[in-house]
Amino acid sequence: MAGAHGGGGEYKDLVVFLAAAGVVVPLFSRWKISPVLGFLAAGVLLGPDGLGRFSDVLPWLSVLTISDAEQLAQLSELGVAFLLFMIGLELSWDRLRAMRRLVFGLGMSQIALCSAALAAVFMLMGQPLASAAVLGLGLSLSSTAVVLPVMAERGRMKGAAGRATFATLLAQDLAVAPILVSVTVLAAIAAGGTEMNAPAIGRALLTLAPAALGIALLVVVGRLGLRPLFRSVAKSRAKGGGGQQELFVALCLLIVVGAGVAAEAAGLSMSLGALIAGLLLAETEYRREIEVNIEPFKGLLLGVFFVGVGLGLDLDAVAANPLGVFGVALMLTAIKAGLIFGLARLWGVPLRAAIETALLLGPAGEFAFVILNTGLVEGIADPGFTQGVLVSATISIFTVPLMAMIAERLLKAAPAEPVPVPTDPAPQSGDVLIVGFGRVGHLVAEMLTEHGQRFIAVDSDVSTVAAARREGFDVSYGDASRQELLKLCGIDEVRALVVTMDAPGKVDEVVLAARALRQDLPIIARARDDRHAARLYALGVTDAVPETTEASLQLAENTLVDLGVPMGLVLASIHERRDRFREVFQAAAPEDRRDRPTRALRSRMPT
Repeated sequence: MAGAHGGGGEYKDLVVFLAAAGVVVPLFSRWKISPVLGFLAAGVLLGPDGLGRFSDVLPWLSVLTISDAEQLAQLSELGVAFLLFMIGLELSWDRLRAMRRLVFGLGMSQIALCSAALAAVFMLMGQPLASAAVLGLGLSLSSTAVVLPVMAERGRMKGAAGRATFATLLAQDLAVAPILVSVTVLAAIAAGGTEMNAPAIGRALLTLAPAALGIALLVVVGRLGLRPLFRSVAKSRAKGGGGQQELFVALCLLIVVGAGVAAEAAGLSMSLGALIAGLLLAETEYRREIEVNIEPFKGLLLGVFFVGVGLGLDLDAVAANPLGVFGVALMLTAIKAGLIFGLARLWGVPLRAAIETALLLGPAGEFAFVILNTGLVEGIADPGFTQGVLVSATISIFTVPLMAMIAERLLKAAPAEPVPVPTDPAPQSGDVLIVGFGRVGHLVAEMLTEHGQRFIAVDSDVSTVAAARREGFDVSYGDASRQELLKLCGIDEVRALVVTMDAPGKVDEVVLAARALRQDLPIIARARDDRHAARLYALGVTDAVPETTEASLQLAENTLVDLGVPMGLVLASIHERRDRFREVFQAAAPEDRRDRPTRALRSRMPT
């Protein structure tokens, strides 16, 4: 044991993976290539068919290769679980309602038609019905982890193609759980015999009873226990002055892993349990803060998954039958792209957007490996044939950036079309983001509502958030001084930011974070006094409202008038003092904002 620890051999593969994450992926990012492809390439390069092939000649290369893929398997499974958890967090009922036509129309019809078409092709290639069905279901899905970053990098997410692609991927993500359950049903039917008659199907469905009970328990326990758990940790975090961030992160990890383990105990997949946990948390006030805390873990662990996919790319199989491997990859992409194009046009997607959507969604996706490996475990997928198909699926994923380039070329040649008004509008976000929902933030929200302005709000006090949500306000829990949270709250799209917190230091942090993200955003901030207001103007706020300064001037005015000082002299002195404060604020503002008159103080007093 000592020798093992001294050599560190049991951690060598993990060290190699982390080194690849720190070198290969940033290199791909610099070349503006998806980091997912970086992980895939790292898996191929560092696997037994990459550098490992030359370790007999150059023994030192063994230090740079991943020799035991099984060592990363559990981390890989966690990566998929985290991906599904994040997908669950994003699947709010509002988003599904807003995009219901494309999600449940285009998306679900794509899954059904592509699954049937691919299954038919595989049956013609000699596969039995159950195996062909699993292959068709798995390969009908596309790569959320690759397609969305590629579209985002090209600025294509907000157009018709972005809406259609996202809606289809959303439908596919929703379908993962039913597909995994279907694989279990097919396995039970196959185990009972070759005939798919009613008794066989009934027996297969009966085998799902423990799984259904497990899902029900997950939902019930989640609804009753998740919100109190997060509320308790949030209160503990607040008492610790923000220094107990690790407790919140630990709870997020516990929920993902715990839900996954519970699902496995019920005979389901770990990823399905994580998806259910995400769905349960999607409607809570903690959703945005959870996303911020989980994102780094999801990215790294999902990287393990893609490295594992790269490791599984059998280059010998490619070299032995290149026409077969590339032929299946081309067939798969062509069939899916053709069907998706036709369906997109049928559901009213413009021609240019339909072309782009079809090409990007044609290749296979990461869940093909999850579903086909489940089929292998259940014994209903032919190991040799399925492994060959997985090699072709891996090749097709590598082509997503190429498909984006082809789509860009084709779009230049395709005739321009008038952009129709989308039948399914994007989910509405707030016109105004309010940070801090105490008495001041609450009053600002009421005034915005009275004048028909939408808003969303964030507060770091769990009791304040709970009280506001009971009143029907859209308030989330979170620390708005973190840029990641501001992005999740829609800082890129809101028309104004109002910071109402009574802690000057936190106000400064929020202003700094927001101004770093958007230089053009109007920021109205609550200031403690005139010195704090001057500091906020120096940080770039549009307007700073010093609470004590205006109150002090009004108190002084009323006092002087009650003491018999003539009203004219009092008003003149008050105006003079306000002008002095304005000059201070104007001088403190950055040069490019000094020309704008400040509204920090009232311009005149009522007579």
